[in-house]
Amino acid sequence: MNERMSLGALAGPAYQAMAGLDGFVARSTLPKPLLELIRLRASQINGCVYCVDMHSSDAKAAGESDTRLHAVAVWREAPFFDERERAAVAFTEAATRLSTHDVTDEIWEAAAGCFTEEELAALVVAVATINAWNRMGVATRMTPESHKA
Repeated sequence: MNERMSLGALAGPAYQAMAGLDGFVARSTLPKPLLELIRLRASQINGCVYCVDMHSSDAKAAGESDTRLHAVAVWREAPFFDERERAAVAFTEAATRLSTHDVTDEIWEAAAGCFTEEELAALVVAVATINAWNRMGVATRMTPESHKA
């Protein structure tokens, strides 16, 4: 597939606004490895090859193991994730699949039990932001940097 357009070049102010959201999340107290797991899982669900490539690499750089990265897609069955990570990924999946699921009270309460209110707010923004990036990446068929000619 060929990349359809460069939104960064054509919609620079929108890209800068999205970067502002990413900056907010990066400055939050959410640990970088957890943030990358969240971004990776949403990107897998949304089928964004650019973001899956980027966030799996970023997760490795943040210290994630190959074992855990390979298991993100099957996190419910994998023994490699703790309660906090499971709550974050469950929230990510629910908030990403809004057309077929809901962020139920049970999912919300599990996340609220593992994160402070400030962290939970950052989690909500992080999931919303990666979903917006995914939609731009999928719509324009963004090509991972490692595969550009």
